[in-house]
Amino acid sequence: MLELIESHGQHVEMVWDDNVVLLTHLRRNGSWHVYRRGEPWRKPYQQMAVSIEVDGWVAVCFNATNVETYRIPDKRRHPGMGRLGPDLSQPETDLGGVVNLLLSYHDGAAQIGEVLLDQRVMSGVGNVHRCEVLWAQELSPFARVDALSEHDAVGIVNTTASMLRTNLQRANWRPGHGLREVVGGRGGHGGVAVYGRNGQRCQRCGETISTRPLGQHGRSLYWCRGCQNHLSPQEAVRSDETPMDPHPAAQAYLASLPWNR
Repeated sequence: MLELIESHGQHVEMVWDDNVVLLTHLRRNGSWHVYRRGEPWRKPYQQMAVSIEVDGWVAVCFNATNVETYRIPDKRRHPGMGRLGPDLSQPETDLGGVVNLLLSYHDGAAQIGEVLLDQRVMSGVGNVHRCEVLWAQELSPFARVDALSEHDAVGIVNTTASMLRTNLQRANWRPGHGLREVVGGRGGHGGVAVYGRNGQRCQRCGETISTRPLGQHGRSLYWCRGCQNHLSPQEAVRSDETPMDPHPAAQAYLASLPWNR
């Protein structure tokens, strides 16, 4: 899932939820175009350097002088910090072993919303899955990992494995497209229940979905404060949240949105 686009002069960086970055150097003649699917391109195909397709749309980079990909540095991936954890997308993975890794996490005070992105526990879990798994389990992202029961850990691991394997098996899924109906049929918005839906209503309880940065790289966490309250340390959540804009014009605008009516 594409999460962030940043421009630094003639460099454009696109960041995916698994920390992969696509860098294009445009110099004088390069440019990015966005088209509807089937719409004629304004430049010839031979000048295309990169093409990114999603449902109904295609983004095309023309005449880039340099195109490369890299991964955001993560010290937890370094061999000295420990090997990558089991890949839950593979059917032969021992899920019980992953449960044990979660329950024996070295930092008991760490928040589960951060631990799920630690590739030493389970590899291949990106930000989209982090948010959706926690919502599916009605679990607070701010719960301490040492507060998890074995039942909680089993639910997290089984749900994560189910989502990853569903994405892998679906014939129409391609990188960049995100989740496709991986929350037991409850993800009615392109397959996601909370990810990217900040300010909208939770389809389960009707509360407003919230967002805030969380973790080593400040990835955007999406969660529902109304129904994701299992093991919630309420005082910690309230102290770091950014309050809603109190200005009357802002409140009037929010109230006019279709999902708030």
